[in-house]
Amino acid sequence: MPETVVNKPKKERSINDAFASHFAKSMFLTVSALIVLSFIGTRMFTHIDLNLYGYMVGTIVFIGGFFYRFIAWGERPPTKIFIKKGLKLLFRKSTAKTSVDHLAVYNFIWNRGIYRWTQHILIGWGCILSCLVTFPLVFGWMYFTMEENGYYTVVALGIDIMSVKADGIIAFFFYNALNFTAVMVIAGVCMALYRRLKNMQARAEQKFMYDFLPLYLLLLISITGLALTFMNVFLHGKGQPIMSLIHQYSVIITLIYLPFGKLAHIPFRPLSVFARNYREHYGEQSMKECKVCGDQFVSIEQSNDVREVLGVNQINFNMEGGFHLAELCLPCRRKYRISRFSGIPTHEIKVKEANQHAKG
Repeated sequence: MPETVVNKPKKERSINDAFASHFAKSMFLTVSALIVLSFIGTRMFTHIDLNLYGYMVGTIVFIGGFFYRFIAWGERPPTKIFIKKGLKLLFRKSTAKTSVDHLAVYNFIWNRGIYRWTQHILIGWGCILSCLVTFPLVFGWMYFTMEENGYYTVVALGIDIMSVKADGIIAFFFYNALNFTAVMVIAGVCMALYRRLKNMQARAEQKFMYDFLPLYLLLLISITGLALTFMNVFLHGKGQPIMSLIHQYSVIITLIYLPFGKLAHIPFRPLSVFARNYREHYGEQSMKECKVCGDQFVSIEQSNDVREVLGVNQINFNMEGGFHLAELCLPCRRKYRISRFSGIPTHEIKVKEANQHAKG
């Protein structure tokens, strides 16, 4: 009999086939974009400040570390679900308000007290504004040219934006933008350190490498940055080269450390908008009732997603009563666990979570 030849359909090729991993693709595309923007911003690399070269290298290493941790985190089953659904809900009407609450004014911290809110505002916005000033200068997206008539010209992405008087008020704020943000960060870090040293609960939970080291690094960057200005203005540049190196090394070390320590929550923070949209959208559709007390505690969609993720990881929480542990609200879940460990019937356990409604 003649042999039958089966023509297999050709596999469609995509850009992913050119890279060994998602990490490699993300790094290549990001670094390429930075090079293109620098080429445009520096007018074909004719305005490059080599004094900022170390910051550029540190930033690229930071991007690599960030992608490595983000991809490792994003490949987890629960993360995939909420990112995928969060992207679909990105254009909800409430997204703008949620973004302001979570990324600008930190309303979610306000409930914990005005002290902690002020501390986060100072540190958060001090770091954000510093980055908005530093990174455009490092990659040449923004720089200044001096005219003979005593005016500075602000150039952004190769386009002359505005001219300001060299000794005017606008130029003063331009010169000292990083000094202002350094003062904000120092004040916020000092508030955080004071709380961590004086608050007994905070002291019991803190670790040096994870909780204190990031604050000391931010403090070192801010103090050495202010010291540069002090040496330039009051010491006529004496000692500035050494302090410049110390400041540069402190920034580079912090950038390299940032994706792998506590400060990693800063670049990850925008994803909180996805989580909020996810909870609000599916919570408006239908809520899950606790199998024990009947309270509505989570959306049906989220409850089903939790069970799906647990199934993917082959974790079974089916209880003897014919329900799944994920179908219990948190207080009833805690009662059930106490009962299993202690042998006390759940109806005799009266205590709910101690911090269920706490604002601390």
